[in-house]
Amino acid sequence: MIYGGFGFIGGNFAKCFPEKSEVLHKHAICSTAGKDALYLISTTNNYNIFDSHIVDIETNLTRLMMVLPNVPGTFNFVSSWFVYGNGYDSAQKAATEASYCDPKGFYSITKRTAEQLIESYCDTFNKNYRIMRLCNVIGGDSKAGKKKNALEYIIGRIINNEDIEIYDGDNYRNYLHVDDVCRAINLVSEKGVLNTTYNIGSAHSYRLIDIVQYVIDKTGSTSKIKIVETPHFHQIVQTKDFFMNCYKLRGLGFTEQYDIWETLDKIIYIRKNP
Repeated sequence: MIYGGFGFIGGNFAKCFPEKSEVLHKHAICSTAGKDALYLISTTNNYNIFDSHIVDIETNLTRLMMVLPNVPGTFNFVSSWFVYGNGYDSAQKAATEASYCDPKGFYSITKRTAEQLIESYCDTFNKNYRIMRLCNVIGGDSKAGKKKNALEYIIGRIINNEDIEIYDGDNYRNYLHVDDVCRAINLVSEKGVLNTTYNIGSAHSYRLIDIVQYVIDKTGSTSKIKIVETPHFHQIVQTKDFFMNCYKLRGLGFTEQYDIWETLDKIIYIRKNP
């Protein structure tokens, strides 16, 4: 039972695994008796606070707790790398599932709180869960913008020969093609240890400026790169660099089908052939 099956990741999961996916109506709170759930209902960025200071709470926490008691099977929860925040030292190591979490921003904080609520509720009522923390998921997000999936938004501007701005700093990020993410989610949901957390990401992180330069070269774009000062709010809520340890996922036998450059080529093709 997929909650949030009309979004970028949930929709792709249903396409990749139609034989095992039942996408629920977006307002549904009940699961078919005995069935496991894949829960993806969520806001997508930290900028909602400028429009509403409660939307992240209502969507990521209140909605979650309306659904959780109605799922009799295992509750597979899709979380985010944002929960790590500045809780680990990226200069020293990659974030493991056991790394300390210190999220900033309402989206990040509510995602981490959601994890803790699930753990507490399931421990209390003897239910099973899995938590999956995703890296940056790319590969044809039609709703990409400055606040959500910014890389694909930047790629669109490059294809249109528009100049782009990149925030000052190295900005290492971990990216994975959405099809690989769906395969990883399915693998964890089938074989992952119960009542634990898995990182889902690529084996490597990459500098944003290197990715951008690749796209410019690949497309022959006339776009110019402008390095700008990082806005104050972005400094508050975003980790400068992020590296993800995915040894637990690979211990289940996962290997990514698309490296970053193949993924970028696919995005370029999709953007040029809508």
